[in-house]
Amino acid sequence: MSSKALPNFPFLLEAFFTKRLMQQRQVSGHTISSYRDTFRMFLEFSRKRLKKAPSGLRFEEIDAPLIAAFLQDLEKTCGVSARTRNLRLGSSVVFPLRCFRTSGSRESDTASFGHSW
Repeated sequence: MSSKALPNFPFLLEAFFTKRLMQQRQVSGHTISSYRDTFRMFLEFSRKRLKKAPSGLRFEEIDAPLIAAFLQDLEKTCGVSARTRNLRLGSSVVFPLRCFRTSGSRESDTASFGHSW
């Protein structure tokens, strides 16, 4: 990993929705709603677990153990099915992996959203 700090999570999340999903992929409103709902639940879970407001969340804090705990919590507290869990896994894992491919500066992050993933 580069020694440069990664952009903040809110910046990456906004770019993911506006550039990747809406502009590049032109996904349906239903898909955007599904991703939005997943991130709302994930941010609430992260807020409670990390005791940090979503606006203060750093990209580096979103790791495999946090995502796994989130998915386990969904199964336990919401009683979600395997299919729903897998949908949530896709949206909560795809986003960080895609963002991780950036080089670390805001300019290059924005530019990287212009490329096909």
